[in-house]
Amino acid sequence: MSFENLKLIEPILKALKTEGYTTPTPIQAQAIPIVLNHRDLLGCAQTGTGKTAAFALPTLQLLFQDRMAHKEQKAIKALVLTPTRELAIQIAESFTAYGKHTGLKNLVIFGGVSQNPQVDALRRGVDILIATPGRLLDLMNQRFVHLDQVRMLILDEADRMLDMGFVNDVKKIIAKVPSKRQTLFFSATMPAEITSLANTILTNPERIEVTPVSSTADTIQQALYYVEKNDKKSLLIHILKDKGIKTALVFTRTKHGADKVVKDLNKVGITAEAIHGNKSQNARQRALTNFKNRTTRVLIATDIAARGIDIDELTHVVNYELPNIPETYVHRIGRTGRAGADGIAMSFCDSEEILFLRDIHKLIGKEIPVEEGHPYPMSPVAMAANLVAGQSKKGSGSFKREGGRGGSGRKPSGGGGRPAGGGGSRSGGGKSGGGSGMSGASRSSGRR
Repeated sequence: MSFENLKLIEPILKALKTEGYTTPTPIQAQAIPIVLNHRDLLGCAQTGTGKTAAFALPTLQLLFQDRMAHKEQKAIKALVLTPTRELAIQIAESFTAYGKHTGLKNLVIFGGVSQNPQVDALRRGVDILIATPGRLLDLMNQRFVHLDQVRMLILDEADRMLDMGFVNDVKKIIAKVPSKRQTLFFSATMPAEITSLANTILTNPERIEVTPVSSTADTIQQALYYVEKNDKKSLLIHILKDKGIKTALVFTRTKHGADKVVKDLNKVGITAEAIHGNKSQNARQRALTNFKNRTTRVLIATDIAARGIDIDELTHVVNYELPNIPETYVHRIGRTGRAGADGIAMSFCDSEEILFLRDIHKLIGKEIPVEEGHPYPMSPVAMAANLVAGQSKKGSGSFKREGGRGGSGRKPSGGGGRPAGGGGSRSGGGKSGGGSGMSGASRSSGRR
């Protein structure tokens, strides 16, 4: 299938050709006809499936056709709500690239920066507004934003907006949008709260589900390193000594942890920057830009800050700390191995994370291969003791966390195994093919 088969108009097809995209991803192939048919859509799809183009392309087409038919005055016709500044910026970049021949204007607004340039752009008139809920509600309260002409409402990463406490803001915003509209709702997961929200804002929607959250791409080689917490810094530095690792995205659970890892790496001459919610918008965007152009070799991120980030040719993802919600593991490692390219995901597991690992194994339906030859292994005796303690806590009900319990009873066999220099033979300089900086359509090889 090609984009021509989806009945996209020539101005959009021309832009896609310029970007080098010819083959739609599964979610694009399913979603675009539904949206062009003016239907509401409920999409369950994780990041990396090409969902930005799945809603951006048909939105641009419908607005362009309306303009040709009615020659209407400038007013916000489409509103895209998204949880983070980074994702908002990337969505705006996609609309700009795909809509370059349509004459439609888009604007991205978010907090953490002066509102004056955003207000000036609003006064000049925009067709498509991409916004984070907090800044949008602020500008609405100041009467700089009017949503009474909105025809298309798009919620992206709805589950993350729930996690970040934006749901009440989102409901206030939706209340100002005309009830007669087309609504597109995307979420990587569908917990009860998200399903309830979707039911209140969608009208007889078509539902599509692509790449279930429990699946990991076959192109991603996964490796597990059992290591004591105090040895994680040394293990990461050891792995990054491998010059074959051109780029690495490292995940921590906390903002403080991200900053600490940056300091540890910079001390030994490894260029690293952090991206998380406590950083200013300029600092976050600078760190992301430096990582994309490889001025910075390692980017340390928390989950919320990294959601939706799309980076070309990212070869390695490192879980410096395992996530306490198993679905997050799938989202994290999905940053690599895109567009059919190879990727490597390395996960450190200390004694306190044994239970988290069990949930990850249960979710993905397999055990992550263990790297046994690295220089900082957890002792089998310590592992066995911690596993027994973890099981005891689980049985007593004293071990609690959001999203359930996890961990793995698996332990290294204690023998040779593969050497782990730079991730061992498994991860010593993986290769990555060409991805796309636009979080949308796939190249002819097909984006996965």
